[in-house]
Amino acid sequence: MIDKAAARLKHDGWTAVETTGFMHLIGPLWEREVDGQHEYALITQDKHHNRRGMVQGGVTMTFADRTCGMTARYVTGKQYMATVQLDTHFVEAGKIGDILVSRPRVVRSTRSLIFMSTEVTVDDRCIVMANGVFKFLKGPE
Repeated sequence: MIDKAAARLKHDGWTAVETTGFMHLIGPLWEREVDGQHEYALITQDKHHNRRGMVQGGVTMTFADRTCGMTARYVTGKQYMATVQLDTHFVEAGKIGDILVSRPRVVRSTRSLIFMSTEVTVDDRCIVMANGVFKFLKGPE
């Protein structure tokens, strides 16, 4: 199942993202740029299931958080930031085997914060809406 979905993503111009740590356990994460907008995908697998056999809410929250943060870094050029707040609304359950897609956008940016928004979708169906606030940080010294 995963090989077929990965082949479909590659065919549609997606590339796998190099990840480490926690995201490496959840991924692979995929990305592409369409008309200057960053898009991300995650193929849900059995490792993502909750007790009901659906996609665990924490997986979709992590996906929304990471993709908003990645887009914020691309847009601002700032390499270090932390999530200050992430509001997540679960609209519908995702199924194992679904390909989740996130298309984050900047709502507003200040000198120290950036406000982001995304919908996590499966095909044209919204399953999660998320709004995040990210604080710019100084790099390691």
